[in-house]
Amino acid sequence: MNLEAFLRDLHADAHETKSPDGEIDWEDAPLPYKLYRSLPVVPLSSEVPITLSGQRPPAEPDPDSIGHFLWHVYGLTQLSQLSAANSISPSAGPIQMIRRFVPSGGGLYPNELYVYLRMAEAPAGIYHYDAAHHRLVLLREGNFDSYVARALGNRCDLSGCFGAVFVSVQFWKNAFKYSNFAYRLQGLDTGVLIGQFLEAAKRFGYETGVYFQFLDRAVNHLIGLSDHEESVYAVMPLSVKPAASWFHRRSGEGEVTALELCRELPAVRHEHYMRSQRVKQSPMLNMMNEASMLHSTRSFRQVGEEKRAYSGLQAVYLPRVERLSYDLASVSRKRYSPESDFVLSKLSQTEVGALLQEAVASFTYSNDLTGSHDEPLSRISLYGCMYNVDGMADGAYHYDHAAHLLRRVLPGDHRFRLQQGMSLDNVNLFQVPLCLHVVGDKDHLVSELSYRGYRIQQMEAGMLVQRLLLAGTAMGMGGRPLLGFLPSVIDDIYKLPDQGKTALIQIPLAPYRQRPRLEGALHS
Repeated sequence: MNLEAFLRDLHADAHETKSPDGEIDWEDAPLPYKLYRSLPVVPLSSEVPITLSGQRPPAEPDPDSIGHFLWHVYGLTQLSQLSAANSISPSAGPIQMIRRFVPSGGGLYPNELYVYLRMAEAPAGIYHYDAAHHRLVLLREGNFDSYVARALGNRCDLSGCFGAVFVSVQFWKNAFKYSNFAYRLQGLDTGVLIGQFLEAAKRFGYETGVYFQFLDRAVNHLIGLSDHEESVYAVMPLSVKPAASWFHRRSGEGEVTALELCRELPAVRHEHYMRSQRVKQSPMLNMMNEASMLHSTRSFRQVGEEKRAYSGLQAVYLPRVERLSYDLASVSRKRYSPESDFVLSKLSQTEVGALLQEAVASFTYSNDLTGSHDEPLSRISLYGCMYNVDGMADGAYHYDHAAHLLRRVLPGDHRFRLQQGMSLDNVNLFQVPLCLHVVGDKDHLVSELSYRGYRIQQMEAGMLVQRLLLAGTAMGMGGRPLLGFLPSVIDDIYKLPDQGKTALIQIPLAPYRQRPRLEGALHS
């Protein structure tokens, strides 16, 4: 299968691909976290703050504050047990799962966090965030400001930062269940993690941004990752100084290659444990990863802003309200993904407007894709099917964030078509007044950013999804990100084929009732 056909199939088929052998070996499933062995560690305080409201003043970090930050981003936060009656197969008995503050396809959490830190209280170097033990594991000691800056194309002044976080994907952690479909999930999972990262950084007073383009092999070499097992998807510097003083999108420097950087450092390979004894190769995932890699800084690109024109669409102006103010820690704990638990109720235009306004307003962030400003909604956009919204006709709408209005694309109640387009009957969309869709270009930015464009598009979609989930939770609603739908059905509702666009992910949002389950928080 060629790569173009692979990407087409990822979006044409609503059915999640099973394991390569057709059967999922749960007894040999990998752990949802990576464990390094026999390496120096920096313990982190377990007394994490249980509230994160407002924004702290900038302050130089120490291991405890970095630990608190990483825990709120990607720590193990909850042990949950569903009763047999609520499991997919009642005969299988209760299901126990370890949860984090971000959603993940199948609860498998394919991402890992690596941190480059320069602090007085710990050796400078590259660390792995060991979520299972809430500690940092030292992988490579030293000052790597110059190395990381050149891997980013000299577009970041690392001397103005106290460190950087690398978000990787460990392929087998969800490929064991989803096979090739894992590639789509991995980009989205990375995106929701970055979304949580950016929101938590605001609360801790940290300045940050996202570099999607970097020299992959040089970064993986620095950390000690095997490209066929795991690869970094995004780099986020951390600073207490304004981002404008150190975050740059363009470089005036000459070409840098991954090969020359790799030659500067000896290779490191550390022993780690993932539990699976029979790890199968994922040829298509490796081919996509290889095709997406950047080997020279001359390959870095910027993306132009899309200009949209609207005509003949009925507009519903939404009330402008003050932005939501919420405790991120509390909302993260309360975030819930309903299935058969949605409860149909009427929403007001003010509620719909507040939800969309907050999600979009919080989505602005520094990135290396645009030349002069941060406008991710020029690359992805929001559509939604509304039902039972007070003062608004049922229909399919496009959200114009600049004007804060909804433009009706197709009138009517579309819940039946949405339900028909589902590959599983695990969510009752007839109980949902607001079913949102993140939409992007059908070529997945491949024409502008080559195959790296696909995973960037998926990451930005995931980032917006996390903002919608946080805003919805703050308003008392649950949201369920879904990929098990036929894009052709959704695209037809919104008339997307004529625009060269397609639905990337579906998020029903509504009030809900809790299902019976036992929960225990994993913090002091």
